[in-house]
Amino acid sequence: MTDESRPVLIVGGAVVGLSAALFMARRGIPVLLVERHPSVLRHPRARVINPRTVEVLRSVGLGDRIFALRSLTSDLAEKTMVRAAHLSAPEIFAVPMAEEAPGLDAEVTPADWCSIDQDKLEEVLAEEAVAAGAEIRFETELVSFESDSDGVTAVLRDVRSGAERTVRADYLVAADGRASAVREALQIGSSGPGTLVHQLSIVFKADLSAPLRGRDLGLGYFDEPTPGTMLMPLDGDRWVFYTPYDPDAGDGLDAWDEQRCVDAVRAAVGVPDLTVEEIDVQIPATGTKILGFEIAAAVAGRLRSGRVFLAGDAAHAVPPTGALGASTGIQDAHNLAWKLAAVVSGAAGPELLDSYEAERLPVARLTADYALREMQERSGPGDEANDAISYAAMILGYVYRSGAVLGADPDGPGALSPDRLGAPGTRAPHLWIQGTTGKRSLLDSFDGGWVVVTGTAGRPWAEAAARVTDAGFPVRAVVIGSAEAVDLDQRWPAAYGVEPGGAVLVRPDGFVAWRSAEPVADPVSALTDALSALLHVSLPAASTDSVPA
Repeated sequence: MTDESRPVLIVGGAVVGLSAALFMARRGIPVLLVERHPSVLRHPRARVINPRTVEVLRSVGLGDRIFALRSLTSDLAEKTMVRAAHLSAPEIFAVPMAEEAPGLDAEVTPADWCSIDQDKLEEVLAEEAVAAGAEIRFETELVSFESDSDGVTAVLRDVRSGAERTVRADYLVAADGRASAVREALQIGSSGPGTLVHQLSIVFKADLSAPLRGRDLGLGYFDEPTPGTMLMPLDGDRWVFYTPYDPDAGDGLDAWDEQRCVDAVRAAVGVPDLTVEEIDVQIPATGTKILGFEIAAAVAGRLRSGRVFLAGDAAHAVPPTGALGASTGIQDAHNLAWKLAAVVSGAAGPELLDSYEAERLPVARLTADYALREMQERSGPGDEANDAISYAAMILGYVYRSGAVLGADPDGPGALSPDRLGAPGTRAPHLWIQGTTGKRSLLDSFDGGWVVVTGTAGRPWAEAAARVTDAGFPVRAVVIGSAEAVDLDQRWPAAYGVEPGGAVLVRPDGFVAWRSAEPVADPVSALTDALSALLHVSLPAASTDSVPA
């Protein structure tokens, strides 16, 4: 017997689980999220989200809010990434952090980097998810679960009282981190080198103005007290410090107390008598000041087992280089949320869910490999080069090939340069358009529904979208060149690879699902057939009366 039921149960209340809860709640799905900690952690962890993730958060109306919470005290372009023996020592290399993201200009994306600390982002996501209808239960842990053909039965425990409840869910999303208990229970193995280093972190307060020597440090890699040590600014005189430890050699986290951490900070800074004024508590209500975690590169062999899905670190461990870890997890959640919502609501057949693994697993592998190469470059002598793929292609150009895309190139590369997007399976290209409300990005039109994009020569496609909507399946149309969407840079239709009378169908996650490069005789039937194939359902026939060809 179950105590309660939900369409979707999410296990894990960090940035990925909270994102999934928000994305699904915004679609009207009553989700339950459980998290064993008493609240979000008070540690910044991920410090930056990349422009593609900013695009995703803009699509749910959070753009202004996250930029208002930016943590870095100056523009990213003004900050420096350094490598040295310690902060006071001569630099092995020093590069502007802006060089880490070449080519991300206003023609490629309307979004910018956002230097928001993960704990602040999680607070926003939690608040917005609850406001949208999600239920979040902190201090609640997953004890066990059983999955069958119809759903998942999970036993949950209140951490404080020990009381247990049984929840029945149609689907379970495991966002429970690198040491995912759900993944282990499903016996899903991983590929890749695995754990690269154990890292501890503290947040401390100290005046580092002397060793900084006027530099605006964004990130430092140091050899003292141990190679792989890192230092990042937080706010004012507060800093985040990371250094490796080795539990396999008897140097576990329990061997580190506050004094040893202070000594390690002094070694990394190169000031033996540095005054460390304070070390912050990182887990509220516990007094925990020293956290340990793994830096790893590993990707699960599967992202799905029946009605259970893996997302974020539970699915892929990505080294922190390149600001790809949290961003990749948020994009997992974005990809999965609209599909689960469509299936739960009956708008799509369950076969649509097969596309989650088909699309996100190749991206996870590509991302983990890229980040590992970047980590090796930054921690080495400084002469390596990660030439396998450009960073712009890595974050904006990955290609989906699945049953949720029609016409993707089956033999193409895993990622494309942002100036080569527009084909099925790629992120819909950004265009600057002008309407009666002012200038905006075309991407702002992709706010969670299905959208047909065409030009003034393709107005029959817009009429077809209206007919499909009248038949019961909502599809909006954006007509480039109309008074509401003037193409400011004259990039349509070339950017989307169509003729003036052609059209593209954009999915709820902003990816091109299907493309008709030319006009067709019966656009209503063409659009209906495409949607039916993508969603694995038979949509009702829409009226074709008086639709011009």
